[in-house]
Amino acid sequence: MIGITIIALGKLKEKYMREFSEEYQKRLSAYCKLNIVELSPKMLSDNPSENEIKNALTAEAQQIKAKIPSNSYVFSMCIEGKQSSSESFSQKLSEIAVNGKSNIVFIIGSSFGLSDEIKNMSDFKFSMSQMTFPHQMARIMLLEQIYRAFQISSGGKYHK
Repeated sequence: MIGITIIALGKLKEKYMREFSEEYQKRLSAYCKLNIVELSPKMLSDNPSENEIKNALTAEAQQIKAKIPSNSYVFSMCIEGKQSSSESFSQKLSEIAVNGKSNIVFIIGSSFGLSDEIKNMSDFKFSMSQMTFPHQMARIMLLEQIYRAFQISSGGKYHK
């Protein structure tokens, strides 16, 4: 069974977001071994300088890299990444598994995104939309799309 790891900077704060996450984690247990790793984002001043942001992203990158399992295909979630339909995303996940990767990692950065180091080491820069969403919602949307991808590839009825 393929492993899916979601590395997210920050925790799900609202109860309803945690409930959504738990529901998709339960559904995904039939298709993959899901691991959600929550890391603490670096605290910044109220009006951080570019240098302060860069230093925080660099420190977060070190935390992220330490949590990426070996033999992983890595998606960086970033607005400048490539967008995909649900069907294409499902096909991409299937291709990754067929090509011998035992784990797929999705990285959701902090409110200032991800460092260039993480983006450049990733196998795929992925964007769900050019719109901006709260990081908590992005995680739920990602879980839903991963579940939908497995449903599509297995011929399930969830995707209409």
